[in-house]
Amino acid sequence: MRRHLLLVVLPMVAFNAGCLGFEETNDSEEFTADVDQALEIENALNPNALNPNALNPNALNPNALNPNALNPNALTAIQDPGDAGQLSRTFMKYLVSCAFDSTQVFVFSWTNSSGVVKSEVYRGLLGLATSWETTPLDTQGQMMVSACLASRANYYGIQVTISSRSSVEPLKSNTTPNELYNFDNIEGAFWGNLFATEPYLQACYRSATVSYARSVYRECAAGHLNADGTVEQCGMIEIVGPCGYNCAGWSSSGQHFLSCGDVGQETANVITVGLR
Repeated sequence: MRRHLLLVVLPMVAFNAGCLGFEETNDSEEFTADVDQALEIENALNPNALNPNALNPNALNPNALNPNALNPNALTAIQDPGDAGQLSRTFMKYLVSCAFDSTQVFVFSWTNSSGVVKSEVYRGLLGLATSWETTPLDTQGQMMVSACLASRANYYGIQVTISSRSSVEPLKSNTTPNELYNFDNIEGAFWGNLFATEPYLQACYRSATVSYARSVYRECAAGHLNADGTVEQCGMIEIVGPCGYNCAGWSSSGQHFLSCGDVGQETANVITVGLR
């Protein structure tokens, strides 16, 4: 059974995507240590990468997620040697990590400003939209990948391990009892659709854990509290308020919200985040 604990970091650091598929073992302590060690070198999602830029998700949506099927503008964006290219490549790394599983990769190359060719190999992790490798992304895939990207954003450059949970497979089946026990502080939930005509991302927070979440440098659900008392959101992630007012239903067995969103527009394509 694959684990899906994620170590989230804000700054743009190297993303080393190794094979992260695991089988259940009899030695649970060794298994957990191996997972945590593998994920310590993961994740560098900058909230700014979620904002519409040269790599507009709409340029990816109609096609399969492989270099040969990319919109020419999207391919140009991830091959840009400048700062915009770095941001687009960061976005692509997380896109692949959220959509693909550990057996799938996205491979391409680009040339930096010094004329050096750089080869990139982005490997999947969570497997939320594995069919996107060869076919267009459906609405559920769009929303789950979007929720995944939002949930893995972090305001600070601090490594924070999170537990990603959902009613949607494969997260529903991959959440283990041990994970639920160890990550029992619910930060909040994330949902949205970056691939919509009008892209949006939203988040809600669990009121009882806002202070704790901020103390461990997780602030995108409730927002960053400035010295003057104002709250700053993470990029385009709109903070809609407490999850109690914005989500309906709670899975006690899976410790996640069943649906979130405005009345009449609720969606089950939600990722709930648990903290250690």
